[in-house]
Amino acid sequence: MKVLLIAPNVDGTDVGEALMAFKWAEALASRVELTVLCFQRPGRTPVAAQLPGARVVTWPEPAWALKRERLNAMLKPAWPVFAGHVRRWIAAAEGRGDRFDIAHQLMPQAARYPSPLRHFATPYIIGPLGGALDTPAAFRAEAGSAPLFTRLRALDATRFRFDPWLRASYTRAACVLGVAPYVRDVLAAVPLNRFESVLELGVDDVAPARPRRMEVGRLDVLHVGRAVRTKGLRDVIRALALLPDLPGVTLTSAGAGEELELCRAEAEKLGVADRVRFLGRVPRAEVERLYETHDLFCFPSFREPAGGVLYEAMRHGLPVITADRGGPAAIVDATSGIKVPVTDPAGFAADIAAALRRMAMFPGHRAELGEGARAKVLREGLWSAKADGMVALYQQITDHPTAPATHPKG
Repeated sequence: MKVLLIAPNVDGTDVGEALMAFKWAEALASRVELTVLCFQRPGRTPVAAQLPGARVVTWPEPAWALKRERLNAMLKPAWPVFAGHVRRWIAAAEGRGDRFDIAHQLMPQAARYPSPLRHFATPYIIGPLGGALDTPAAFRAEAGSAPLFTRLRALDATRFRFDPWLRASYTRAACVLGVAPYVRDVLAAVPLNRFESVLELGVDDVAPARPRRMEVGRLDVLHVGRAVRTKGLRDVIRALALLPDLPGVTLTSAGAGEELELCRAEAEKLGVADRVRFLGRVPRAEVERLYETHDLFCFPSFREPAGGVLYEAMRHGLPVITADRGGPAAIVDATSGIKVPVTDPAGFAADIAAALRRMAMFPGHRAELGEGARAKVLREGLWSAKADGMVALYQQITDHPTAPATHPKG
């Protein structure tokens, strides 16, 4: 099967979307005849050298787009440049008889970029798409004001209704992928041929199984993530304060951000500072050691589109407490952890506290959930399994095409 994969950045030496795109391309290249179209970032290992099993076509990433790294990552200002390159390359390839069974726009993950694939008859997939989750109303007063480019997300719903290029991109796609089922609701205004939920993140393997603490009333809890309000660190601290009769329940926080000092102050105010360790930013190897040495992963992020960090913890056999919203709601099930409804700050903290109490008092159940978490990652999260599933989807679409076969006007 000949597959065309497009993503603005594909790089196994990078982080974020570029790394995820690389991992998908690497896994797919051993299963299909893969062509990858992407930017080449200056100073990085050539993408072609990183993907020897694929045909790789690159264009230099514009220097002006690299001047503000965070803005570039959030807004993808060079997307129109990349889309133009892709459109011209495909037109030239078709002119010389080089055609594909299916095309796949893997990235950007945000659902706001019109696809150049809409201009061609080749059936195509877009996604996994994510983002577009708002902050629940009850939490907005504590969340503070977002940067301007983040507030622009409020325009997404309007664009899904009225942007002809964006709507054509999704309506013409043979399938749109979302990181979790909520994405279908986000795109409710757009008629889709098919929607599937596929988490964009995978893991290479699972950590060796190891025995965990089985002492009733003792629980070493871990939170890993940027210290921002939406990641739920403040809520875990408040939950800890609701368990004064369980002093053996402690919390370790790994991650830096503007919320960190506020959380330190919250812990002091609530009288649990002696039960919380704030490590700030730590190296990757140290994060792995933390997964190995703790009993539970508590990550009640209430605006988490995907939740790949949950996979990181689950591959170590850690049971999870998380928010019943967004990506985490789709990742965690009754065999791997506890999902807490997102209500209001007081109720949220109380429900997290109840889940912590249950985990602390029933170590046998906690061990079962840890085994279930590890098994779930083995079953669904390995890159090999994810690539097999994607190729099966490609085959279904090529065997039973649903997208129009004529060139669109949009």
